[in-house]
Amino acid sequence: EVQLVESGGGTVQPGGSLTLACAASGFTFDNYIITWVRQAPGKGPEWVSTINSSGVRIFTADFVKGRFTISRDNTKNTVSLQMNSLEPEDTALYYCARVSEWLGPNRRRIDYRGQGTQVTVSS
Repeated sequence: EVQLVESGGGTVQPGGSLTLACAASGFTFDNYIITWVRQAPGKGPEWVSTINSSGVRIFTADFVKGRFTISRDNTKNTVSLQMNSLEPEDTALYYCARVSEWLGPNRRRIDYRGQGTQVTVSS
């Protein structure tokens, strides 16, 4: 059974930092691209950052460039998202997902996702 479990969310003040973690199981982890996606209340999902099976970042949304860093550890089947300089606009449910199709930022699809971890940025 494919499982993706996120952790590390919470409430921080603007300018603060958080590190999210995604633990994967039930599939050959180092065969897959993994992505972080976020969804704020009343809005559609937004891809945040995507990393390929070799650990190379292949996508980062403009709204997080220079602030968020994605990484993975194929020995531990984990993907992390280091988030710095957080802004109230970053408040959302963040989830990691397994990418089933990647032909570039305009043609991509996920097949499994985790339940997500809530990030709230507020003073």
